[in-house]
Amino acid sequence: MRTGPTGGASPDSPARAPVPERAPTSAGTASPAPAPAKTSGKTSGKPAAGTALATVSSTSGNAGAPLRSSKRTWQLVIGSLGVLLLLGICGLSSYFFVVDDPVGRDSRAADGTGAGSAPRDISSRAADPAPLTVKEVFPGGKEVLVDPEQSPYELLKTQEAEDCELAGDGQLTTVLRDAGCSQFVRGTVRSPTGLYVATAGMVNLADEAGATSARDKIKPIVDGRKGRFLGLAAGRGTEAVTAASAQAGWHVRGHFLIYCVVAKTDGKTIGEADLFARQILSDMIEVYLRGKVLDQRTIAPSGPPSPAQSD
Repeated sequence: MRTGPTGGASPDSPARAPVPERAPTSAGTASPAPAPAKTSGKTSGKPAAGTALATVSSTSGNAGAPLRSSKRTWQLVIGSLGVLLLLGICGLSSYFFVVDDPVGRDSRAADGTGAGSAPRDISSRAADPAPLTVKEVFPGGKEVLVDPEQSPYELLKTQEAEDCELAGDGQLTTVLRDAGCSQFVRGTVRSPTGLYVATAGMVNLADEAGATSARDKIKPIVDGRKGRFLGLAAGRGTEAVTAASAQAGWHVRGHFLIYCVVAKTDGKTIGEADLFARQILSDMIEVYLRGKVLDQRTIAPSGPPSPAQSD
């Protein structure tokens, strides 16, 4: 399997079946006009039973007065209905606005994108000094949810440590040390099918430049078998993640190096065409750690302005 800074590109998703078009509804279609009532052979000058006939006077003389009166009556009726309809629409809009507004404020406060928040700078540990924690990286307890529409990964074991030599071996540990590694957090998960096990983690480095440099230096080290990321065993059936045959991917964002090591639970070698292993690397690195976890970290509520700012 190809490893490298991309963290394992996810396979092309299978084409989804086209959504069938909905059949047009009958709303807005005109109903056929009722057939005129049949009359008997003799015409008596009276309307047949069950029919409604509108009598329109001639336009000569004063005969137009009843027609104008009738028009004014209908205009008043239609105008009144229009006013009532407008009031009803305005009232409904106000109701949804009042009900939805607190929800909108709460949701913006929850995700940090409201007017009272500002993005946190994660380009360096000096600007972003808060250390990583297991609770931040794996807040889901016993599971890691990548996609709400898919089954979660089972979280088997986590580790938070300052000894960066536990995350890798060989020349890779030198690269991490030179980049200013202060700590790391990692966790071992089992795939929803149970056929794969993976260790995914984040390494806290000094700055973005060092993280980018480390990312580029790691590839020739791994390809040359001079060092590798280490998996975290989490009991029976997970030993394969610690083997040298396990596949790895990595990427960076800000001053963090994100990585994942994946293996088959039966210990068999992962082939180049193994789309499931590639998907796990993409899920853990790109979607979950680099996406969801660090998206949350970049959100920080803005506090009151400092005295220097207010001057």
